[in-house]
Amino acid sequence: MTALITGSMAFDTIMVFPDYFKNHILPDQVHILNVAFLVPELRREFGGCAGNIAYNLKLLGKEPLPMATVGKDFSSYRQWLEKCQIDQRYLKVVEDCYTAQAYITTDLADNQITAFHPGAMSFAHENRVPEDAGIEIGIVAPDGRDGMIQHAEQFHEAGIPFIFDPGQGTPMFEGEELLRFIELANWAIFNDYEAKLVQEKTHLSPALISDNVDAVVVTKGAEGSIVYIDRQPIHIPPVKAEQVIDPTGCGDAYRAGVIFGLLENYDWETIGAIASLMGAIKVEHAGTQNHSFSMTQFRQRFWDNYGYHF
Repeated sequence: MTALITGSMAFDTIMVFPDYFKNHILPDQVHILNVAFLVPELRREFGGCAGNIAYNLKLLGKEPLPMATVGKDFSSYRQWLEKCQIDQRYLKVVEDCYTAQAYITTDLADNQITAFHPGAMSFAHENRVPEDAGIEIGIVAPDGRDGMIQHAEQFHEAGIPFIFDPGQGTPMFEGEELLRFIELANWAIFNDYEAKLVQEKTHLSPALISDNVDAVVVTKGAEGSIVYIDRQPIHIPPVKAEQVIDPTGCGDAYRAGVIFGLLENYDWETIGAIASLMGAIKVEHAGTQNHSFSMTQFRQRFWDNYGYHF
């Protein structure tokens, strides 16, 4: 079973600030903001939405196909994907660009300040959704603006059901554009903030959006998630993390769980539970692609948390 994952491939430079941003940012002085944070802990990780989702879906035993544009500096990431046995046939190298780069500073409350250089991601529209590759499901995850628009149309034209996941890219789109994505998609997924932003731009709540798609998922962090089907909410309880180390990439892990569940034709209570467990496992580890498990371990932990087997 294959899933085409359109989205970004990026290097994440993750810095940990051993204090709280609120102690150093004065609300009445933000108009002259000039702050520096000492970050004694720094890591460079493989990331990007397409890369993270593909990595997590591979852990769940599926064969993800990430589709993205990458830069001249991609060789180390390529070696990592080869080690993980992740298919790279739909990765396009843009030779005069760098791979997208995210610079993320996290404080002790897991608040994040991120600077993002899109680099080769800006050429995402040069990739086209293949129509003859046996793809069963797709996702339009954060990527270059034109690429996201075109890939949604291409999934629809090819008759491939797909998830609309605007993520951090939500502010790039106006209301009419978001409504077009929703019209084309089979499912939509947002975090709580993104859902509010989409509602502000489209005047549609997640419940109302569910009139146009098969399901709308809204993640709410440690509070779990909600799935809206025909306007009716299904509350998915969270999985308590054994330790909270790094929230970066938790949303992508959750989305991989959703794709896995859809490929397996599970009910939405089970899909949401699998996705929640994926997010909890990710938050227990630093970086976005450093966690691992066997399916036996995953199924046991699912039983421990939810009391049934999928």
